[in-house]
Amino acid sequence: MRKSIYDMSVFKERRDRLAKLLNGAALVLPAHPEYVRNHDVHHSYRQDSNLFYLSGFEEPESVFVFRPGRSPETVLFVRDKNPLRETWDGFRYGPKLAQTEFGVDAAFIVDDFEKEAPALLRDVDVVYYSLFMNTDFDVRFRHVIETVKASWGRSGKGNLAIKDSVPLIGEMRVRKTPYEIEVMQKAADISAEAHIEVMKATRPGVSERALHGLFIKEIMERGAAREGYGTIVAGGNNATTLHYVFNDQPLKDGEIMLIDAGAEYHYYSGDITRSYPVSGKFNGAQKRVYQKVLDVQKRMVAMVKPGVTLKQLQETARNELIDVMIDEKLLKGSKDQIVEEKSYLAFYPHGVSHWLGMDVHDAGAYEVNGESRQLEPGFCITVEPGLYVPAHLDNVPEELKGIGIRIEDNIVVTEDGHGNLTDRAPKEVDELEAIIGQG
Repeated sequence: MRKSIYDMSVFKERRDRLAKLLNGAALVLPAHPEYVRNHDVHHSYRQDSNLFYLSGFEEPESVFVFRPGRSPETVLFVRDKNPLRETWDGFRYGPKLAQTEFGVDAAFIVDDFEKEAPALLRDVDVVYYSLFMNTDFDVRFRHVIETVKASWGRSGKGNLAIKDSVPLIGEMRVRKTPYEIEVMQKAADISAEAHIEVMKATRPGVSERALHGLFIKEIMERGAAREGYGTIVAGGNNATTLHYVFNDQPLKDGEIMLIDAGAEYHYYSGDITRSYPVSGKFNGAQKRVYQKVLDVQKRMVAMVKPGVTLKQLQETARNELIDVMIDEKLLKGSKDQIVEEKSYLAFYPHGVSHWLGMDVHDAGAYEVNGESRQLEPGFCITVEPGLYVPAHLDNVPEELKGIGIRIEDNIVVTEDGHGNLTDRAPKEVDELEAIIGQG
């Protein structure tokens, strides 16, 4: 029998907080679907973040139902015990063990969802459920809603009202607890240590894919279950593609390599980007531009504190990077003109920050009442300014063509400022030049 490695009291505390937000409503969370890779082989499975956040249950084909103040209050629908399937696919909890091991009030086989769920939802006025995220399960959920309506008879009540659960749970997830920050620090440390090992192994002739594989090896040896997202290892001009996915080219002397990679530990993701010379030494133009981007990044990190808005961070990063673009003769004209014409997007097309947590682009609203959201203690964000000069562009300095630089750290907002979860990953010029290729 497998035992969960997680403390069930963490999930109970989250449900207690959520109960106050539901105001008598119920919540239904289906598992993330499994996806076929080819024929009868599936992609590696990872549970839906919200279902795991509230239950700790990781098996596919499961459903969590939460009914605060009612009995049973917490219900899991899970795959039945099946010795034959377990021979092929591995251990299953089944309803009995799921109930005892995960501390829920009741558990049923998932095949009985349509049979059991109507009784669980009949006495509520609102159910939180995210439509269109799992269209196969939507069909099953619709059957439950129709059965509930039929059970009410000629009440005139109409269908059970459905509200989206994503923003509700997102408001909980955007504010990290001390426990979550501790786990995120572990994910950040694992990510940083793996980045250091990749730096040591970087040299001309090594393939992007080999370094990608090394990163996976290093994070898994340190306890990570998987990558937090698809790793980007991009040499030279490949680094000017923001979400470069091929990772299959040999690294060349004289190039800058960009690696964007993070470990997922206990369902929380690190997200670090570093850029550095393949040869181990920056040339004059590379060092000059890298230092300018690094200076912007460090000033952006220093800005992070409660009350600062994401819009302020983005506008400040944009304006400071425009100064770099003008100084490096990538753009001409006044800053106001460049902003109005948005010509800076050719060299800096993305945002400087996003939420970070269980998902690399984590849950939580970016605007409140139509205004850019102010940072609060417990929020975790990335800070990642960048400068990209695609080789195909005309009218840019030849020495800058094919350079892509992004520097990204994971920042937690504190009561009086911020903390940098990823400060163990080297980013100063002298630190990088001392470590690259030394493995």
